[in-house]
Amino acid sequence: MSQTTHQIINMGNDPDGHPDRPPPTPNPPSQGESNFGDSSGPFFSMYSKVAEEEDNKMVDRWQKDADGILIFTGLFSAAVAALLAVTVQDLRPNSQDTSAFYLGNIYGVLADPNTTRASVPSPAKPPPFSRPRYAVWVNSLWFLSLVMSVSCALWATSLHQWARRYIRLTQPARCSPDKRARMRAFFANGVDKMHVPWAVEGLPALLHLSLFMFFGGLGIFLFNVDQEVFTCVVSWVGLFSTVYA
Repeated sequence: MSQTTHQIINMGNDPDGHPDRPPPTPNPPSQGESNFGDSSGPFFSMYSKVAEEEDNKMVDRWQKDADGILIFTGLFSAAVAALLAVTVQDLRPNSQDTSAFYLGNIYGVLADPNTTRASVPSPAKPPPFSRPRYAVWVNSLWFLSLVMSVSCALWATSLHQWARRYIRLTQPARCSPDKRARMRAFFANGVDKMHVPWAVEGLPALLHLSLFMFFGGLGIFLFNVDQEVFTCVVSWVGLFSTVYA
């Protein structure tokens, strides 16, 4: 009987022979460590995995749109710049016109046999330069079109940088699941507040406006150059615009 009692007492003692006492409480997490227990780890890991897939799809869509816009703006800007190199000459005086004016006066004097040296009139001045009104409209529309196209290219390049930075910040290489989930939620909320999706959707709209400004300037230019060419080009632009709309 005494032996059994002694065994029961020993079972209630710790290995050092002290009576039962409550187990020591775990140390609180130090500053910088996660406040979440091990049970929340799978939840945050699942959230991070799903969020990573969605972010990769979103960023891939942004980058593909930006790539297409960069290719189109490069070709379009080159075409507009080539035409502007010709039409911009109409906005400033041409030295050849001045030379032609003086040569015409000289030819008129030499062609008249009754004109003597004493009766040669004093050289007249060429008329003041006046810009054609259509040239002002054409160059205004085409320069605006070129500036918008270049702005779209810069915007698309910035979009590439935004996408890479977003992926780098929301998908760090070494980070706990809960911290990674909080960082992703923070930056995703920032993307919504800054209306980045609207900026992505605004790129094609700005590019369309640039294209139709070019068409408008082209119509005005051809109307003052040749009526038949103007009719053919405007007919195609009208058909294209109708089908596209």
